[in-house]
Amino acid sequence: MSDSASLPNTRSFVQEIPQEELFQALMNVTFSAVNVLRPIYDDENNELVDFHIEYLNKAAQAMIGLPEHPNLSLFTRFPKARQEGVFDFYKRVFETGEAGRYDVSYQYDGLDNFFNLSARRCGPLLLVGFNDTSNQELSAAEKALRESQEREKAARAEADLQRQQLQNILLQAPAMVCVFEGPDHTFKLVNPLYQQLVGDRPLLGKPILEAMPELKGQPIKSLLDQVYQTGESFHAHEMLVQLDHENTGHALGHNYYNFIYQAIRNIEGKINGIFVLAYEVTTQVVARQELENSHRQVQTLNEVLSDKIKELNRTQEALQQLNKELEARVEKRTHDLQQAKTESERQRKRIENLFMQAPAAICILRGPDLVYELVNPSYQQLFPNRVLLHKPLLEALPEIADNLVYKTFKQVYETGHTHEEKGLLIPLARPEDGLMEDRYFNYVQQARRNENGEIDGILVFAFETTEQVKAQKISEESAKQLRLITDALPVLIGYLDREERYRFANKAYTPWFNVLPESLIGRKVMDVVGEKAYSGVKQYIDRALAGERLTFDARMPYREGFTKYIRTDYVPDVRNGEVIGFYTLVMDVTDQELARQSVEASERQAKQLATELAITNSSLVAANEQLTRTNIDLDNFIYTASHDLRGPILNIEGLVEVLKEQLPAESLQSETINLTLDYIMDSVQRFKRTIGHLTDITKLQKEHSSAASEIDLATLIEDIRLDLLPVIKATKAQLAIDVSALPSIRFSEKNLRSIIYNLTSNAIKYHAPERQPEVLIRSYETEAYQVLSVQDNGLGIDLIHKQKLFAMFKRLHSHVDGSGIGLYMVKRIIENAGGKIEVQSTEGKGSEFQVFFRKPDLALTTAE
Repeated sequence: MSDSASLPNTRSFVQEIPQEELFQALMNVTFSAVNVLRPIYDDENNELVDFHIEYLNKAAQAMIGLPEHPNLSLFTRFPKARQEGVFDFYKRVFETGEAGRYDVSYQYDGLDNFFNLSARRCGPLLLVGFNDTSNQELSAAEKALRESQEREKAARAEADLQRQQLQNILLQAPAMVCVFEGPDHTFKLVNPLYQQLVGDRPLLGKPILEAMPELKGQPIKSLLDQVYQTGESFHAHEMLVQLDHENTGHALGHNYYNFIYQAIRNIEGKINGIFVLAYEVTTQVVARQELENSHRQVQTLNEVLSDKIKELNRTQEALQQLNKELEARVEKRTHDLQQAKTESERQRKRIENLFMQAPAAICILRGPDLVYELVNPSYQQLFPNRVLLHKPLLEALPEIADNLVYKTFKQVYETGHTHEEKGLLIPLARPEDGLMEDRYFNYVQQARRNENGEIDGILVFAFETTEQVKAQKISEESAKQLRLITDALPVLIGYLDREERYRFANKAYTPWFNVLPESLIGRKVMDVVGEKAYSGVKQYIDRALAGERLTFDARMPYREGFTKYIRTDYVPDVRNGEVIGFYTLVMDVTDQELARQSVEASERQAKQLATELAITNSSLVAANEQLTRTNIDLDNFIYTASHDLRGPILNIEGLVEVLKEQLPAESLQSETINLTLDYIMDSVQRFKRTIGHLTDITKLQKEHSSAASEIDLATLIEDIRLDLLPVIKATKAQLAIDVSALPSIRFSEKNLRSIIYNLTSNAIKYHAPERQPEVLIRSYETEAYQVLSVQDNGLGIDLIHKQKLFAMFKRLHSHVDGSGIGLYMVKRIIENAGGKIEVQSTEGKGSEFQVFFRKPDLALTTAE
């Protein structure tokens, strides 16, 4: 039997084995990887969008690390399948029904090999066979490709590391840094210091005018547009930028900044963004302005940022799809590697240029000994005539060994925690003579890490602030001296800006508004003085802010129960032709104004009183005018009147008596006649009493040399008490006497008795009917006078009528019987003796009359 006859027929052999078992056996023994895919369609468009992995043979399971039935889609396991053309190959074979082959270098999703793919549609499924070259000898081209890919990866990793280091530097810089993208200037990068400008307001991804709408109308947007359109850098020095720092929606800050706008170009050289480096100088500007305002001697505090920072460009992915032909892929990979190297070198140069041309002092220290590895010119200028590069820190700067700055260097290197200081004092030796001088610095120390994440150095970003600190100290000392001077003045001194907010207030504000001066700073004047007071001075504030210097008086109702009369000066603060505020000096003239008003009121009352007297007593006015014209001495008039009128009055009195005797008895029974006769006799008696008073006044006027003697007050007052005993009992008055401080007074006994009698009798006579009368008589001494006081709890008087109180025939209480001559006589007696009488009284509570007698060694030669 031949050999061929001994072998089974192929068809019969296949028929002897079940198809499913045969398929499974073939799949398990073949060295080729096989998978079965089922298409996935989009429900809406019925478009093939993915493949479901139904089955993997053992070779495929080992090659791509999946189980036999993974229950995954193609894109779930291999996201880069579309990018590398695998999906498009599968889709084309399935939809056309034509078998196909595809070679691909797949270096994603955990794979890194060159694959040969073959595919064929089998009904509703796609059958794919594939193998890789991992177990095959690589050709020279494949080896070159692999080496090219490794070099490209290393270059890309280095570029990414440098880019990350640059971004970390910018984020940790002690200056404000941001990057804008596109013509709308959308925030792409914002470091923490820049973010602090607006608190927690979101910036990233927003155009500048959307993120900071308060910049509309300010020059920032137009400056950015100019740099974006022309590519020319813009340097700003102490520019005013007003932002809503607190995000209140209305209160804008008043801050100044130095900054640079630098165009950023892409790899084609086209402008696609702007780099911003800013540094706030508000403190320096305000300090300088304050010094200019008070001394006009302090020079500019800050130096302008000098040199440009060269462009910063983003690195861009430059990888392309592999060419079908391996040689083309090698050539492209080689080109990509060269491009990556070029880009990496460009990044390195950009970083170096950034460091070397930055206006801030930058250095890099290497290793635990902190050896200077890089020193930019700005850093070197801080230490002229010193060799820094390649020297350990303490060898280059030995004087910092015990300073905080060296301790923080060591801490940063050991812990990796970034450290920042502002205004740190670092004494350094001067290069010319070696003497130590105090210098101040702001700086950031940041750990530098290698590709393994280990700390291998420190990056330093610094600014010297010595001049700013000195200027600030001078400003503070000047402000302190100004504060001491203004606080010592008894006037309110303040300064208001254009928004009518207090920028300065001295200590005199405290008793008026019950607040400390510093708490007024930033508050609006209307909120401090109140709306009513503010409305009275608003017109003057507007005039002052318009540049007018003015002085005015005003009544200021600050609050209920607190009103002041003020005399105010407003002095505009004009700088460069613009009014930026004004000084206000407020003097309290309340006492003067009230005194003036009191005088005017007294004058009006006197005029009113004179008018009333003229109407009600025209005969006396005529007599006074006659006396004025003839200049007849008052004493002679009184003497003549008392004698000339006595006779006619006595005649009238006698005639009335005769009339009574002559009238018939019936007439005397008439009530009208008797009432008339009584009126006549009462008038005669009052006239006789008046003549008697005139006689007393005449005697008083003529007594210029009454003998003075030492009068015991207790004895004299007791005699007067006995004289007044009937009225004391009638009114149940309580009379208290305290003359222990001054037991006696040297004076005319008769006149002293008249004084005490009149004052005591008046105190009892004008008592308040609703309470028991109480009278206190006491005596005491002052430097120039012996004083006798009579105090009561009676009716009291309105002191607006004080001038009438001591006038002849004037009475303030008409319901009590009296002549109106007693107090006039008391006043004449004491004034003739060189003394005086004063009264204090409250209507409805009582009065106190104080009689001041000249002391014997100061008295006139006569006491009357």
